[in-house]
Amino acid sequence: MKELSWIEIDKSALIHNVKTFRKLINGKKFYGVVKANAYGHGVDLVAPILIEAGVDGLAVHSLAEAIELRKLGIDKPILLLGYLPKSDAEEAVKNQIEVTVYNKDTIVALELAARKLKKKAYIHLKLETGTNRQGITYDQLDFFLKLILSLDNVVLKGVSTHFANIEDTTEHYYAKYQLNNFLKFKNYIESFNFQSPYFHCACTAATILFPETYFDMVRIGIGLYGLWPSKETYLSWLLIGKNKIELKPVLTWKTIVAQVKEVPQGSYIGYGCTYKTTRNTKLAVLPIGYSDGYDRLLSNKAYVLIKGKRAQVRGRVCMNIIMVDISDIENVQLEEEVVLIGRQNSEVISADYLASLCGTIHYEFVSRLSPRIPRVLIN
Repeated sequence: MKELSWIEIDKSALIHNVKTFRKLINGKKFYGVVKANAYGHGVDLVAPILIEAGVDGLAVHSLAEAIELRKLGIDKPILLLGYLPKSDAEEAVKNQIEVTVYNKDTIVALELAARKLKKKAYIHLKLETGTNRQGITYDQLDFFLKLILSLDNVVLKGVSTHFANIEDTTEHYYAKYQLNNFLKFKNYIESFNFQSPYFHCACTAATILFPETYFDMVRIGIGLYGLWPSKETYLSWLLIGKNKIELKPVLTWKTIVAQVKEVPQGSYIGYGCTYKTTRNTKLAVLPIGYSDGYDRLLSNKAYVLIKGKRAQVRGRVCMNIIMVDISDIENVQLEEEVVLIGRQNSEVISADYLASLCGTIHYEFVSRLSPRIPRVLIN
């Protein structure tokens, strides 16, 4: 059955990006973040490649995502970054999932589950350093450390935090403020009798910009997929003046032409009559839309690539259909290949560009690409 739309995942680009970060971190532990279906890239394809490329572990948001990795045959460490319901503690321990914790009840539930299963529960304690999402405050630290030490079956595998404002700015005073807070936590934790937990706070942007954030481990997400965290991160890297980092985009999104038609000057196109032709116009109808992740905010703004040329979106993006102007592209055929994200000849459409048209970030754009769209491995 011929697919109406598909996403190509470039294995060689993914491995290149892993090697790029490996070189940066100089032997520190490397967890690849594959939450949200590997940022929309397809976790069933991406995760085995990351293991093949030599990452030390993977990180996900939910227990369901972690179990999916185990079913794929992943036997490396898996870190759950999101919330673990107390009722799922036994399943987490049984599958040897490392759990990020910041509630007493979660830790106790993991202890009870581990005792029942005669296993160890491995946890990463999340610290609140200034993002004000998950995490415990400094005045709670003593209670949590003593609680963990009092339990026979809970092992403190890691200690973490997350930066609030390291990507959106070229001024990094707040990130440095959080780093100082993390060091304060770290010094106190090291005064207790724990067996060398991994301290980690570095995301992609921190890994690129600040080697002092590496500690024992880094968590690389968006950079794995060949996407810079932000323009500000890229500019900050250029200002540092170190050797250039090349990240290779992993994802290309394609569809086909479902109809070629001509409409006269003065015709309205699509719902709401939001576009009126100013000349006799040739259109290509494409079988994708906002239900696939091609955002409605791209209406009358974006373009696609056909025969290596730009074809502007005309009218509103529909649930399953868009229309593009091919008046200046010769000999477009039914079922001609169309690029929505990626390169065709010398032209490129980036996820960052499409996200900017929608007033959002490429993280959101790629992670919302429908999981129903087949992912195909290339290279």
